[in-house]
Amino acid sequence: MAFDPTTLRRDDYGFFGPDSPSWKIWTAPTAVIGFQRAVVLEHFDPFLTAAVADSRGIYTDPRSRLDHTFSYFLLVAIADGRTAIQAAEHLMRVHAPMTGIEPISGTRYSANSPETQLWIHITGWHSVLKAYEMFGPGPLSPEEEARYWHECAIAAELQTCKPEDVPRSRDEVRAYFARVRPRLCTSERAEEGMHHLLWTPLRNGAGISYFAGSRLLSLASVATLPKWMRKLGRFDRPRIVDLPVRPAAKIIVWLTSAFNSFGLIAAAPFIAPMAGQILEQHLKAEPPTRLETITPAEARSRYGARSGRAVAAEAS
Repeated sequence: MAFDPTTLRRDDYGFFGPDSPSWKIWTAPTAVIGFQRAVVLEHFDPFLTAAVADSRGIYTDPRSRLDHTFSYFLLVAIADGRTAIQAAEHLMRVHAPMTGIEPISGTRYSANSPETQLWIHITGWHSVLKAYEMFGPGPLSPEEEARYWHECAIAAELQTCKPEDVPRSRDEVRAYFARVRPRLCTSERAEEGMHHLLWTPLRNGAGISYFAGSRLLSLASVATLPKWMRKLGRFDRPRIVDLPVRPAAKIIVWLTSAFNSFGLIAAAPFIAPMAGQILEQHLKAEPPTRLETITPAEARSRYGARSGRAVAAEAS
């Protein structure tokens, strides 16, 4: 996914705007912890595991694969409508050929299926909030949390999720996890993926920085997970190991935040270079041409691949 950081907010404030909890949470240093948590949890869905395992992206180029995914979530949260909708269309094109047979059930999988896309979406938005609550400033106010889940539902419109299935409150998120839990499982390929993300090896060009970074992040991300998930994924550890992690992580996050997130930006090239560009431009961006937010439907109409403006640009 190519990205020109100078175009982050040329047109508008995107879907949420500067006062939104989405801007606050997705650009906090804790988002990196939450993101590692999310991509690990994704492997409990056997259909997503099949898509990831068959594509082999996280094994052949883990840095780029995860950087692109993290960047997509960031662009939806903080970019203008044009950039966000173009990123979503790119993601759908990348996922389109990712189909095959899921070996546990013997049924066909598709990376763009509504159920798989909803699992990716909810684990992402829930995980960054969880990390923000544990290692950042703490829980949102009731009003902010209600708005956050409303914004989560808006962001889901950019994927293939069925609107009626998208949770819109913490209680509905809990109900969603309870509903899907019976189909969550692990397998040899799922464990390979989860362990690779938590403790990325030096091979395949990951590099020493990514090798070390994944292990440091895993200390915090595993601490956010319930015991049953840790046991299911075979990455459990004694709870006593978690005790020093929370205060240490909170101190690191506080120090990073004290420098206006530039500590995170300095580290980003070693972990997620494109996401680092997006965060840097977010801090430096001038106000957009129009000081307004728009809906995904409006963005798709104005800037989507088959919008009137896009068709006119193709003809010129």
